[in-house]
Amino acid sequence: MKYLCMIYIDERKLAALPSSEFDAIVNECLDYSEQLKASGHYIGGNALESVQSATTLRHQGGRVTMTDGPFAETKEQLGGFYMIEARDLNEALQIAAKIPPGRLGSIEVRPIREPDARPAFATLEAAS
Repeated sequence: MKYLCMIYIDERKLAALPSSEFDAIVNECLDYSEQLKASGHYIGGNALESVQSATTLRHQGGRVTMTDGPFAETKEQLGGFYMIEARDLNEALQIAAKIPPGRLGSIEVRPIREPDARPAFATLEAAS
């Protein structure tokens, strides 16, 4: 199964790190990506630019509106991601637990839904 491991970090904490610590985390991420590639778990991944560079689009009343910045104000922002292949959720969680920037924030792990699969929330609504 494929999983997306989303890395959430408080950008202010990240910006406050001394250069040596920041560089060490970047190097750990590069090394961990290589380990995942060697093990066959790595599909893709990358760091994201600051949330300040985001643009949010909304569909309202048949029109698209655009707003500078993120969708919502939060303490932690989406800073990057790894897409991995794992046997099951337990293996995905073990892999995600070793993602270096997770020590600075949190990692959200979610299965990738196959294009022809019905989303889980759709079956929940139908059952209500």
